[in-house]
Amino acid sequence: MKRVVVTGIGTITPLGNNLHDYWNGLINGVSGAGPITLFDATKFKTRFACEIKGFDPTNFMDRKEARKLDRFAQLAIAVSDAAVTDAGISKENV
Repeated sequence: MKRVVVTGIGTITPLGNNLHDYWNGLINGVSGAGPITLFDATKFKTRFACEIKGFDPTNFMDRKEARKLDRFAQLAIAVSDAAVTDAGISKENV
């Protein structure tokens, strides 16, 4: 089995769901913080967080696979896919 090194970058952050939006947010001093929307935070003292907004796992996998995975796994697959694409690696050859 051959080893593969991925030299590309994949990002999904509160500043953006791709490298371009993330980088623009960084250089323009955009804050990724905002009110918590992913769950009911009324019982907690903190109601402000840096959430990832607008992430659609079906952009990276089919609906059936997305339903089987927790959000952290969906995000890991999405950023890995973006890193492979950014590196210029053909997914068919891996």
